[in-house]
Amino acid sequence: MGDFQKQARIFKVLSVDTRVRMIELLKRRSLCVNALAHALDITPAAVSQHLRVLRDADIVIPDKQGYFVHYRINEKTLAEWNEATKSLWEMED
Repeated sequence: MGDFQKQARIFKVLSVDTRVRMIELLKRRSLCVNALAHALDITPAAVSQHLRVLRDADIVIPDKQGYFVHYRINEKTLAEWNEATKSLWEMED
């Protein structure tokens, strides 16, 4: 995937404010679907749909803990996204 395509994909994933809020919450600690639903005041089904997009983009990692799946940020992908988006804002000489 080229740089332009990667940048467009990142912004597409981040184009929904709920996903951005989820990322912010998950940067602090791992959470399960119900905890995310409660914190975001949305249904667990809606959380699951957003998590599917975030998993597909490799920005969250599921971690099975007993009967529950907790989600955490993939720090490697977050760092890659940071670099990819920073390059968009840099001015060329």
